Amino acid sequence: MDLEFCRTYTITEDKYEEAGRHIEVPLRKIGVAGIVKNPYTSGYIEDLSPLIKASITLGEKLGKMILDAVGDYSIQSYGKGGIVGLNGEQEHANALLTTAFANPIRDVIGGAEAWISSMTKVSAPGTTIDIPMNHKGDVYVRSHYDGMSLTLPGSPQPDEIAIIFCVASRGRINARVGGLTHEEVISR
Repeated sequence: MDLEFCRTYTITEDKYEEAGRHIEVPLRKIGVAGIVKNPYTSGYIEDLSPLIKASITLGEKLGKMILDAVGDYSIQSYGKGGIVGLNGEQEHANALLTTAFANPIRDVIGGAEAWISSMTKVSAPGTTIDIPMNHKGDVYVRSHYDGMSLTLPGSPQPDEIAIIFCVASRGRINARVGGLTHEEVISR
């Protein structure tokens, strides 16, 4: 099965301030989304393995979009998610978000060994989704527990699926709850 792409989105947020504390180099968050036709809107389908296999090319495309948007910033954390249009079911997004999808993105990011947080839901076009993020090298780096809220205007239509991947260049600006640090993870 080949996925039929309808639209893509790239959203960049550069955050310089949090609670009155300003930083010179911003926390950059990037969200990329690929909107594809949902081939399973006619009713329940038991075998979703064709979606899983097709998700590899989706991961490759979103990985390239991330690299194009990140610029000179590092990638320290990530998360993924999906919104299924109203004629589909939540499991359709989950089938597109397995390891088959994620591994091409891990390859372009580098050092991405940690489990990837995710969120999926069925909703109407223009809904907001909160994509949870954690450190790419170890899920226990508390400073990188964060997220990115995205709204995709006009997407997904009832017969579409929006697949989203988000990255961040650092932990939260005012992170101070202790635990394993980014520096400890990269020095392993």
